[in-house]
Amino acid sequence: MTVLRQSHLPLVASDLPVSRRRVIVGTTIGNALEFFDFTVFSFLMLFIGPLFFPAASAYGQLLLTTATFGVGFLMRPVGAMLIGSYSDRFGRRSALTLTLFLMGLGCGLMALTPTYAQIGMAAPLVMALARLIQGFAAGGEVGAATTLLVEHAPASQRGFYASWQFGSQSLGIFLGAIMVAALVAGLGQGAMAEWGWRIPFFIGMLTAPVGWYIRRHLEDTLVAGVPSAQSRQAMERAARSSPLRELFGKHKATLCKSVLLMLGAMVSTQIIAFYMPAYAARVLGLPTTSSLLASVVVGAVCFLLSPWVGWLADRWGRKRVIFHSRLLTLVAIVPCFQWLIAAPSLSSLLLIIGLLSVLLTLQTVPGITMLPEMFPKSVRTTGMAAAYGIGVSVFGGFAQFFVTWLLQVTEQALAPAWYMMATVALSTLVLLWVRDRTGEDIDGG
Repeated sequence: MTVLRQSHLPLVASDLPVSRRRVIVGTTIGNALEFFDFTVFSFLMLFIGPLFFPAASAYGQLLLTTATFGVGFLMRPVGAMLIGSYSDRFGRRSALTLTLFLMGLGCGLMALTPTYAQIGMAAPLVMALARLIQGFAAGGEVGAATTLLVEHAPASQRGFYASWQFGSQSLGIFLGAIMVAALVAGLGQGAMAEWGWRIPFFIGMLTAPVGWYIRRHLEDTLVAGVPSAQSRQAMERAARSSPLRELFGKHKATLCKSVLLMLGAMVSTQIIAFYMPAYAARVLGLPTTSSLLASVVVGAVCFLLSPWVGWLADRWGRKRVIFHSRLLTLVAIVPCFQWLIAAPSLSSLLLIIGLLSVLLTLQTVPGITMLPEMFPKSVRTTGMAAAYGIGVSVFGGFAQFFVTWLLQVTEQALAPAWYMMATVALSTLVLLWVRDRTGEDIDGG
């Protein structure tokens, strides 16, 4: 099969035809809103912990709050498989509309839930329920959004199109960190602890209808290429299909490889984007605002760099970019932690976070492009979403919980670095058994 690679690809969405530009913009905005809603919890954990787990020690509050953050990831594989199956049966656009509604519902619960002092144990239980709903939605969002982008893309530009999925996640992180930093600076610690922490969740709830309006006009790709006279029959066949049964019946090996492929990226994202900034504030004594500024750097670097990495993956191949970026990550992670521990300062934190964010983008963008390329169209969203959801849930979502526990048990400041190195190494090894389909027609056999 001929592999199509071009030396020049569009590097900005404005270079693309109007219909394809609309797909990128619509998917990016909706995805950014969802990941703003999902990740802003992590920036508010220092305020939420005392309000919902007051009986625990400071360490217990941190552990329980990170566990509440992590339960959102428990539902991601469930949401991935169910919403992914829904997408493969009824269309990508319908699935994306559903995820926005659910994410808004989770935000609404968080914004309105009374504290432990007001309703007792019901408070942390409702907060956990809200995280479960958000996790369910986020699990379905990634698969449907990435599949829609990849299926709209020309064969030689799938990396560039898929890059906007990770870029929009990063945009959501950036917006969440900026908002929380602005609120802390404007309201102060006291007002934030009393009521200010609820504001981002209210905004997340209110922005869901905006994303829904944008997405309802997107062109679906489930039956793309099918003559209009046959599209109704094709949709009916898809609706009667069983993507989950086909995935676990015929594509178990591919699913296992795809989970391991994204393992390193999922753990790296959680350590670099969420844990390392919080680690600098809680363990190394840097001001709370430094962790928010670090998250701003992560979001900005990954968002701005993602399209260029997508272009690079289209030109040089997914596996080559992933392998070299992960090799550099394995070399850099321990010295970065050692540097931060030896000389904790805002400047060193931001420099380290910026460097690691570049490496994170280099491994994640081509990886997230490969996932839908590994599965046939009939199970593409289900397979892609399941792989991403399982990897995030089992290893990524509880990364903060695991390394917090490891730090307490081992009393080794480098525990987060060793955990990240182990998962990145395992995720790199599986590249030996993954086919690189850069430039190939993924629907042509």
